[in-house]
Amino acid sequence: MDFLKDIVKEIGDDYTKLASDIDDAEEYVDTGSYIFNALVSGSIFGGVSGNKITAIAGESSTGKTFFSLAVVKNFLDSNPDGYCLYFDTEAAVNKSLLASRGVDLDRTVVVNVVTIEEFRSKALKAVDIYLKKPVEDRKPCMFVLDSLGMLSTEKEITDALNDKQVRDMTKSQLVKGAFRMLTLKLGQANIPMIVTNHTYDVIGAYVPTKEMGGGSGLKYAASTIIYLSKKKEKDGTDVVGNVIKAKTAKSRLSKENKDVSVRLYYDERGLDRYYGLLELGEIGGLWKNVAGRYEIDGKKVYAKQILKEPEKYFTETVMEKLDEIAQTEFSYG
Repeated sequence: MDFLKDIVKEIGDDYTKLASDIDDAEEYVDTGSYIFNALVSGSIFGGVSGNKITAIAGESSTGKTFFSLAVVKNFLDSNPDGYCLYFDTEAAVNKSLLASRGVDLDRTVVVNVVTIEEFRSKALKAVDIYLKKPVEDRKPCMFVLDSLGMLSTEKEITDALNDKQVRDMTKSQLVKGAFRMLTLKLGQANIPMIVTNHTYDVIGAYVPTKEMGGGSGLKYAASTIIYLSKKKEKDGTDVVGNVIKAKTAKSRLSKENKDVSVRLYYDERGLDRYYGLLELGEIGGLWKNVAGRYEIDGKKVYAKQILKEPEKYFTETVMEKLDEIAQTEFSYG
């Protein structure tokens, strides 16, 4: 034991500890949706990891950017002194978009990046600046990269300028290298990161299979990978948002290959906090769905009415029971 303590002392940094001294408490970032929290962490009161990378992937127009902004809004609302660095590769995030999603403009920095090398450099510099601050001065911080699939490389740009019609074979290795460096740094700094990415259909697969673009770098670095698919949510004839199907393709915090439906509004409401809990309660036998109505406390009520007045039906006792069901349904062990 003294030998091990001597090694820890000799190495002499803040991140080398005996296993018995490691803080075992996992920290989470509430996403703003109870059912999505359950999917990614195994608890409706959890969320995405507080110091790891979470990948949100899907086809075009599945709401990846809006989904990320909804999580950012909830993170800033939950942490009044926190801030967010938003790495934008599509020049799609502007002041009016952020304001329409309810994101605090004074606590969000939008960083435009074109290449993987530029993103790697700026992200690492930001983490280093953060780590140089005394621990007590480090305010909650979140990173978002939107999106990985749109990042180019310096070689690709140089070849295009020189009119070289060759494929860039370095991109996958650059992505791996960037996340190799970032993953541990983010963990040390307790900075959560959301990375959006596109998916494509794998040609020749026996069953229809989706795969993320950009090589395997993000696949290995992310602690959680969520695939999104959607359908429109209408209010009369107006499309007001998306009902998004979210599925865990990879997760270190909850069961894989589980899926839930999440409602995402196009306005400042963002993610619907209570959507999906009725189905969760039905799975756990908390109530029954009879002809489109739910039997709660001896009354039959339509789902739309319940979701209009969620606090009336989702009491503290009910939420505790729903969390127990979520842990059984989504947690390992």
